[in-house]
Amino acid sequence: MSLKEQLIYVRTKLQLTQAELSEQTGIALITIARWETIDLKPHVKTYGKFLAFCEKKGIKF
Repeated sequence: MSLKEQLIYVRTKLQLTQAELSEQTGIALITIARWETIDLKPHVKTYGKFLAFCEKKGIKF
């Protein structure tokens, strides 16, 4: 699953907007928007924040 697919899956499952996901993860809104629209390789630290958030919510990739 690509990063874009992961983000969309998580946001859909948790019914979050990009802004809400940004608030809850500490990842900049613009970063989340770019990840969903452009196939970017995320910075390891930032992606780690996303994965930690997912794990807290019971979602594993």
